[in-house]
Amino acid sequence: MTKFRPKYITFDCYGTLTNFDMAGAARRVYGSQLSATTMANFIKDFAAYRLDEVLGAWKPYFEVVHNSVERTCKRNGVIFRPEDAQRINEEIHTWGPHPDVPAGLAKVAREIPLVILSNSMKNLIMSNVEKLGAPFHTVITAEETGAYKPHMKGFEYMFDKLGCGPEDITHVSSSFRYDLMTAYDLGIKSKVWVNRGHEPANPFYEYIEVADIGGLAAAVGLEPLRKSA
Repeated sequence: MTKFRPKYITFDCYGTLTNFDMAGAARRVYGSQLSATTMANFIKDFAAYRLDEVLGAWKPYFEVVHNSVERTCKRNGVIFRPEDAQRINEEIHTWGPHPDVPAGLAKVAREIPLVILSNSMKNLIMSNVEKLGAPFHTVITAEETGAYKPHMKGFEYMFDKLGCGPEDITHVSSSFRYDLMTAYDLGIKSKVWVNRGHEPANPFYEYIEVADIGGLAAAVGLEPLRKSA
């Protein structure tokens, strides 16, 4: 895999490139009214409900967040106020990249076109992409494809738009549940897992692991692959 030169490097955006701070946003809204234990449970439930909300028919991402907050509040005995969900939604525009991202992307952007496939919307994602500090060939959102990851439809739409197949790309993500499991099922052989600490390693899905985007150039054969310490 280290010698494979993809036609495109495709990325998940939020969490992988952009610092997707839903946990921090939830703490800023609810932290003053919840104990540390309840806040930890709230954050865990909030993440689980966001995944559940994207498994059905497409709806605007702001509704995904709204519904997830409402369901999380109900489960944890917290009074739900729509304006609290709105505060969390409004933060998304402000989030920038993980510190390693701009320099790491710069190493590969000169050689291979970069593509984003994101669970976002057209009027939301560009404020985050502009902060990544690298040129992207294409940015594809769930609004455009009509389906959120982990559905296969978004990946299939991306293949058609790029005029390529699973054998032509390297897909990069920090999430197995949203990206890498589906990539595996679709026959994408070249996969890179960015270990952001969101999920445990799962070698069954056949990927190269990197600690951050700085390791991506080696993973796609543009630099020597460093041995783990």
